[in-house]
Amino acid sequence: MKNLGGSFVIKDEEWYICDKSPRPNVNVPAHVDESSYSPDTKIKMGGDDPVVGTNEHVKARNICIFRGHRLEYFQNPALAALFTNSIFWAAHQ
Repeated sequence: MKNLGGSFVIKDEEWYICDKSPRPNVNVPAHVDESSYSPDTKIKMGGDDPVVGTNEHVKARNICIFRGHRLEYFQNPALAALFTNSIFWAAHQ
């Protein structure tokens, strides 16, 4: 999450709604502010909708990022930084 600040916005993204938190099994360094859903939805996780997760229970470093479905999103400096940081983190750099 280096150099990303406290929050950032990705406009017009495709949303996935989870029915339970993965936190018992993964580290969640980023989640969505569910009040920002547009259009709003009744299905929510109670303020804990993870969008970035790492699983440190396995040997290889791994990260799951649930955003960035369109190529133009990578013009968003925060999303580009998130992916760049993830690559370096996974490579232990």
